[in-house]
Order: sequence, then structure tokens, then C-alpha cells
Amino acid sequence: MAKEPISLILNGMAGYEAEHTARMFFSSLQRAETIPGEGDCLLILSKAHAQMVYLRLDGEARWAACPASPQETPADREYALCRLVYHFLQEQTGIRPPWGMMTGVRPVRIIHDMRAAGASEEEIRQRFVDHFECTPERFDTALRIAEVQRPILAQAKPMDYSLYAGIPFCPSRCSYCSFVSRTVGDKATQALVQPYVDCLCRELEAMRDVADDCGLNLKTLYIGGGTPTSLSAEQLRQLMGCLAELFDLKSLSEYTVEAGRPDCTDAEKLRVLKEYGATRISINPQTFSDQVLKNIGRRHSAQDILDCFAEARAAGHDNINMDLIAGLPGDTVEGFRKSLETAISLEPENITVHTLTLKRASNLVVEHRPDAYDDVARMLSHCELLEKAGYRPYYLYRQKGTLQNLENVGWCKPGYEGLYNIYIMEEVHTILSAGAGGSTKLVQPGVRHARIERIFNYKYPNEYIGQFDTVLARKKGVKQFYADFAGPDSEASHQQ
Repeated sequence: MAKEPISLILNGMAGYEAEHTARMFFSSLQRAETIPGEGDCLLILSKAHAQMVYLRLDGEARWAACPASPQETPADREYALCRLVYHFLQEQTGIRPPWGMMTGVRPVRIIHDMRAAGASEEEIRQRFVDHFECTPERFDTALRIAEVQRPILAQAKPMDYSLYAGIPFCPSRCSYCSFVSRTVGDKATQALVQPYVDCLCRELEAMRDVADDCGLNLKTLYIGGGTPTSLSAEQLRQLMGCLAELFDLKSLSEYTVEAGRPDCTDAEKLRVLKEYGATRISINPQTFSDQVLKNIGRRHSAQDILDCFAEARAAGHDNINMDLIAGLPGDTVEGFRKSLETAISLEPENITVHTLTLKRASNLVVEHRPDAYDDVARMLSHCELLEKAGYRPYYLYRQKGTLQNLENVGWCKPGYEGLYNIYIMEEVHTILSAGAGGSTKLVQPGVRHARIERIFNYKYPNEYIGQFDTVLARKKGVKQFYADFAGPDSEASHQQ
């Protein structure tokens, strides 16, 4: 029987950072206004002269406190509270989060920002290891990735941008997935697909016009999902043909298409991707265990993945990424190692290793499946096999709800770094996003610690189609942003 969630009460000035520090130790925290009369609870309190953390767990109560001063800056007060919570819960649970107190999703960006501000390498190390209490091993990983990214980011120009086109359809829904996607097997969804592709092509044309008006230069193009190859071959031709007409594909640094599912990616579709200009594709097994594939709702076998990979090579694809996930239901340390060894044996140019993240909208959480896997850190330790095979880490990000507060790391053979992944994670330029659920991220050009604004599309395909005029009208926000920040007197204009 699943254990009841722990009530979390934030009092006084305790806020976001304290909450997410606590969630590193207890993933099932549930916000409450007052301390319940019974049951497990965690109170975090921050007042003018004192800060306190109180834990009632399995009928036993414990607490810790520290003095505070009204003269403290908000940042210093917040750090002191998080440190109190962190050390108290570490003592109570015996858990040592590998990233320490760090709650942010972009550790590598801290290194880039500190270097740009003139910090010494020792100051950067102290920030990670002493201030955040990150383990030396995790800091070394972040530092290595920053070194790989440095020459790539040095070539970034203020008025570059990347374009994302989203396909919110899949052949089936994986249990861990929380993305906006519809399964293409039912008639209602099938009726949406063609109108959706038609609208998406119109939005991409509007995106092109806006980008041209703002003087933006397209750097990378990414078709993601969902599963883009859940479209028919003809619909893929329509979409990719539209992109070829609208944009100068020869000037792109990278053109990625996710072809993640072998149960909807066939030889013909792989040829279409190659014919219409894709330079990088993803074929994402997640695991090579048939039983684990069944556990997560996949309707294909490990052999289907191997066959799909062979067909991709036969179609001429010479830059392939494969995703694996550590911590999937029913997987084991040895099973994950075998999946990793199988992926390495195929010699894809990229292998991305994710840690399972428990997202509220996923079936894995909704159905109250077990939410802790003790072996996930041991699974990730096998990434040393990637090092031995000649891969190196090139990008990293973290997510809330990731098992054991771990991370997702992209590995590649030298020279095959996924540029879009680096650009979106390090927020170096604007990402224009088309399609249902799209989130355009506008980045102030040419400025460190840039201002970022977002423009959202409607979340679901039927909303996107039904209110498409509003989708197009929102493109005015892109022009307004660049009118404000990229005019003739802006810093960006002088850096071109």
C-alpha cells in the first residue's frame, strides 16, 4: 500500500527554494496551510529573527533552528534557510544529493556566467563544492561539459535563432510521459492530424516572415514531439517540403528530426527525412529490454529498434542520437548496463542518458506506481562505458522530480555535439516554437543575463486548430520584443 504524502507547510518568508530543497529528500510532499493533527509533516519557517525546520515522521518529531537578522539580504536569508533545511534533512534521512543544495536545471550555465563575469577557476569550484555542496564528481562533469561547449558558444551571434516545430502525436503514450500528445490510433485523433499539419505549415510561414522582419538568422531547426514520424510519409513530405521552401536549409548548422519510435518509423519515412534535408535524427529505445518496454507502454520490441537503426543507416543517416532512461519500472542495474552496451555496439553518434523524472501528468504518477528506485545511481555509474567507447559529455540538464536528484546528460563522439540542445539549455539565443504546446523563448540579444520572454501556443491540437487566428496574432509579440531590444541603438546591433 502506498504511503500517504508528507504535508509541507511553508510559513513566513519561506518560499520556492526552501520547498525544492526539501523535495530533494521527499518527492511526495504535498502543500498544506497548517500542521495536520496527525500524519507525517514538514514545517519550514522563516521569520525576522529566526528560521526553523520541523519534521514529524512515523510519529516521531524532530526540529532544528538558526538565528536570523532583519538586516540580512533576501538572498542571504534564503541561502541560510535552504542550508538549514538541507543539513537537517540530510541528517534525518541519510541522503546525500549529488548536486548538493543546487535546485537549478542548468548547472553548466553557472560556469559560463561566472567566467564571463571574470571569476577565477577556484571561485567557480568554490561556488559548486563549498557553496552548493555539490560532489566533486558532479562538478567535474559540469566543468568538462562547459569546456566542450565553450568554442561552440563563442561562435554564437546575438541575432541567431533556432526554430522548433512540434508534432503532438504518438503511436501510444509511454507511462513516464507528460508531454502534450495524442495517440494516432483513435479516429478522433486521426481526423485532427491533417488539419494540424496544414495549420503548422501556415504558422511556420508566419514564423519565417517575422524572423525576416526582425533580422534574425536561422541556426538550427528541430522537429520534435510527440513523435514526428507518427505522421504519414506524405504528411512528412508536406511538412518538410514546406520548410525547404521557406528556409535556406544549406545555411543551417543542424537540422534534427525525432524518429524516436520504431513502431511508426519505417524505411520510407527515413528516406523522406534524408531527402528533405535532415542532418540529425533520434531513434530512442529508452531500453533494450522487451519486458521494460512493455512496462512503459511501448508496442514494439528491442529487435524492432535494431531493425529501425539499420534502416536509418541504409537511408544514409550518419548522425543518429539514441535515448536511454535509467530507472524505468522493472529495470535493473544489470539490465540498464546491457541496454547501454547494446546502444554503444550500434555506434550512434549521440547517446543521451536520462534519469527517470516523475511528472504529475504522467501515468506513472497518476497510477501511483512506486516512486523511488534505489538502483538508479548505480545504473548511471555505468556511463563510464561511454567514456571507454570514445563518447564525451556535451550537455546536461536537471529536472524537478528526477529520481535521487540526478541528471540527464548528452554524450557524443567528438564533433557530433547536438547544437540545438546546447543552445536551448544555455539560453544563448531565441527559440521560435511552432505547433500545439509550443513555447517561444525570446532571448534579449547580445546581453549577458539576458531578459527572456515567452509566447505560448494553445496546448492541445484541437485548440490550436480551432483558435489558429489567435496563434498567428501572437506572432506580433516577437516583433515587439525585437523592436524593444534590437533597435539601431541596441548593444546587439553593434555586435553584428
